[in-house]
Amino acid sequence: MNEYANTPRALDWDDEISNETGSFLLLEEGDYNFTVTAFERSRFPGSAKIPPCNKATLTLEVAADGGTATVKYDLILFSTMQWKTAEFLRAIGQMKPEDTAVRPRWNEMAGAKGRARFITRTYTKKNGGEGKANDVERFYDYDPAFFQTSVSSWSNTGF
Repeated sequence: MNEYANTPRALDWDDEISNETGSFLLLEEGDYNFTVTAFERSRFPGSAKIPPCNKATLTLEVAADGGTATVKYDLILFSTMQWKTAEFLRAIGQMKPEDTAVRPRWNEMAGAKGRARFITRTYTKKNGGEGKANDVERFYDYDPAFFQTSVSSWSNTGF
């Protein structure tokens, strides 16, 4: 199966229908390595505090003991939110802690690796019920030592 087949997309009338069920893995709170598997340019519609602006939607893949979790994370490109983008860029090695400014290399996001603290976020579903999702609490500065070990040591280890 190619990578495109795993990307969420509208189906055509003549497409094959797969019997695969999407499995959701809720991570235990902790520090994990991640790989950016997709990067998408999109728009933030605006809120009470931030006007409409560009945003980068990242898909992060996290290997854990129970399988692989996929986490969506948005970087809102607005001046008061630059710290989050800088934290992410330091996590994937595109920015060093001593850098005062860099121009992100957006075309190099897919495939980038980093480390972050993942938490469980609770939200209200459209039907009024409670849902849980994986979220990033913070990104850690890039350390290549974490990517020279086996995959089994990636999950939920202390930093």
